Amino acid sequence: MELRDYPDRFKIYFRMSVAQFDALLAILKPHIKKKTTNFRETFDPEQRLAVCLRYLSTGDSFTTIASSFRLGISTVGMIVRETCDQICLQLKDTYMPTPTEDIWKHTVRRFNERWNFPKCIGALDGKHVKIEAPANTGSLFFNYKGTFSIVLLALVDADYRFLAIDVGSYGGNSDGGIFADSALGRTLHRGTLNVPAPLELPSAPELGKVNHVIVADEAFPMKPYLLRPYGGKRLQEDKRIFNLRLSRARRISENAFGILTQRFRVYKRPMEVNPDLADNIIKATCILSNYLRHEVMGQVSQVDSFDFDNAGNACLEEFQRPRGNRASEEALHIRDTFRKYFVSAAGEVPWQYDRVRCGHTVIV
Repeated sequence: MELRDYPDRFKIYFRMSVAQFDALLAILKPHIKKKTTNFRETFDPEQRLAVCLRYLSTGDSFTTIASSFRLGISTVGMIVRETCDQICLQLKDTYMPTPTEDIWKHTVRRFNERWNFPKCIGALDGKHVKIEAPANTGSLFFNYKGTFSIVLLALVDADYRFLAIDVGSYGGNSDGGIFADSALGRTLHRGTLNVPAPLELPSAPELGKVNHVIVADEAFPMKPYLLRPYGGKRLQEDKRIFNLRLSRARRISENAFGILTQRFRVYKRPMEVNPDLADNIIKATCILSNYLRHEVMGQVSQVDSFDFDNAGNACLEEFQRPRGNRASEEALHIRDTFRKYFVSAAGEVPWQYDRVRCGHTVIV
């Protein structure tokens, strides 16, 4: 009896159903199949995909997997690298489309429907992915948590799917600095990411038009397109309500990281691979996460992920980072406009006052 004869066990082993595995194999098979020669007998595509998914879903070492599949350790490493590369290449066009205005509008609608935050195009956060200390890199990958890591910066939609990812920054860098240097940060700064034009908030024309915004925590700078909470401990009620509403929308990014970590347990321990392979592994897991959510929801996912490696690179020399981190008057005005909206008859929700007055800051 094969593993696929036990659907429940198969799902636990690979973090997907037999049908999902077969659909993925059908996409990848022509690209991971190797030719048989006089000097070697090839490892068939199904087994190659199984080896890769075994590593991603369990986090077992190459040595353990090599023993289970009766392969060499270097062969397992090669299979994981090549399969992750093909996952990125072959699933990119379907599950990692470059955002269009229609995609942003869909995201805005879902954030308003599910999390009561209008004009929001995504929740932004960074995750430190632990790796073994690379040789001859000094403290570049050493982070404030006392471990070595590379950073996954992700923009997430209202349904826990990755809209945009930036992978590979040194763990010693701050989230705000990584965002400023990322293709997402550069394209937003230039206004070339197909984001819809400013619009009025629902049923509140008196507040004027506002930008579509990303919600983030205190680690990121205030921008006209990026909202962060008000700072301080003794805030007025309207500011606490704004922080509550923003936190409720922003936590989606943290939840998406939690889902990713539980589904792909390679994140549970330091990756014993070089940084380049770690980058590919992270990208592949993010794409697979979107693929699995698409399969579960039963509809074509239009809002999954954005490949930073192929965006905005031609304009690197044109970008100049703004001097200093002080928020502009425009950014502060936009945040104040959202604050006023959330305590107005058009924008308030019934539970916000009880939550704030009881001392709650985030709704779980």
